[in-house]
Amino acid sequence: MSTLTFTPSGIFCPAGDFYIDPWRPVPRALITHGHADHARSGMGAYLATDIAAPVMRHRLGQIDIETLCYGERRQIGGAIVSFHPAGHVPGSAQIRVEVAGEVWVASGDYKVVDDGLSTPFEPVRCHHFITESTFGLPVFRWPDQAQVAQQINDWWAACATAGKTAFLGCYALGKAQRLLTMLDPEIGPVLTHSAIENTNQIMRGQGITLPNTLRAGPELNLKAHPRALVLAPPSALGSKWANKFGPHETAFASGWMAMRGIRRRRAGDRGFIISDHADWSGLLSAISETGAENVYVTHGYTEIFTRYLNEKGWNAQVLKTEFGADEAEEEPAA
Repeated sequence: MSTLTFTPSGIFCPAGDFYIDPWRPVPRALITHGHADHARSGMGAYLATDIAAPVMRHRLGQIDIETLCYGERRQIGGAIVSFHPAGHVPGSAQIRVEVAGEVWVASGDYKVVDDGLSTPFEPVRCHHFITESTFGLPVFRWPDQAQVAQQINDWWAACATAGKTAFLGCYALGKAQRLLTMLDPEIGPVLTHSAIENTNQIMRGQGITLPNTLRAGPELNLKAHPRALVLAPPSALGSKWANKFGPHETAFASGWMAMRGIRRRRAGDRGFIISDHADWSGLLSAISETGAENVYVTHGYTEIFTRYLNEKGWNAQVLKTEFGADEAEEEPAA
């Protein structure tokens, strides 16, 4: 019997009687990270990293959750499990499962570049590796983070000089906090949509250091905060809430901004290429470092990426899942 099998409810470990990031309610779920397509409600019991748990509680409510630190091993039935840094967002993990000497790693979502906020990605040796392929095309190659930070700050400063508020669209968990560490506070104040500020407070409460922000709620006197940059979920841009700020420009921070056609369809004033997923070279380096002979490719450009891996000597196949792109990373409709 295989260490991990693929079922209608999700990735299942028969020896341990648990699922990894299941998309239907199951008795026991091991969760890679807190994004909604991986951490869903309705599970009997959850196991995640100690860093991911507070946000999961915030998002899912009262749940039965246990935690492990990175690298800590636990015996579950006939399986030995451990969580290892995925570098995707704070607390994100690759889940290593060993049964009778056979090792599988379910990566969840990951990136190999150290963003200065999340625990950096660590390759885990295994026989079988389950990888995402959100950006599994050669066109996706991320610029240096310092270069993108300069682009964002230059745009923000130009907006401030022109008397406009800068609105930057980003996902509330992970991307928003990463962007906070890249912004220059000398330009002006940073305001946050409540969805983002709620997550900021959870992270600060667990000891993660983030720059100062102001919640952009109804009580905020907008005129008292000139030269501001507002971080908000993409769905909030262009809304009545955003229009209360008066003259403004909008931008999106996403890996999808690497494609010109998608930038145009976003209808923002600017697009900045930054992603919490691995780019083409990052995916290939991560897979190579695992030493895995067998690779299972999930959400993204699965067919194209799988074909390339097979051409390069891996035993690769597409794994159909119900994982999706994060809200801010999701390719917009035409």
